[in-house]
Amino acid sequence: MTHPGTVLKTQKGQVTVQITSVSACAACQAHSRCGFAESKTKTLDIPERHWNEYHEGEQVSVTIDTSHGLLAVLIAYFLPTILLLGVIVGLSLAGIPELGVILSSFAALALYVAILVLWRKHIDNRFTLKVEKIRN
Repeated sequence: MTHPGTVLKTQKGQVTVQITSVSACAACQAHSRCGFAESKTKTLDIPERHWNEYHEGEQVSVTIDTSHGLLAVLIAYFLPTILLLGVIVGLSLAGIPELGVILSSFAALALYVAILVLWRKHIDNRFTLKVEKIRN
């Protein structure tokens, strides 16, 4: 996956890049009428050995390996969905009242988020972004 971006600043060992994520429907002819198109500006701090070769305002491309993108989807969407469905179905089949199922579901998701927070550095190290100059 590649996104165009703009260098905001550089500092020793790091380049700060701003990218704009645009939803897929932004290219649709009717996006201005339906209201679902959205874009978000994100700032990324990317470790870079050759940080001094980049300059503020320069256009660059930011790349993440596709397999890492799939891992991100797994962590952010697939695993919590499976966890939530497992808790709901398991406790419902065990005869737990609905309020208990709901509260247990929230507790399971809170525990999942707590684990992600504790493992944040380990997870961040798995996702390596690369910044490259755009060649004309």
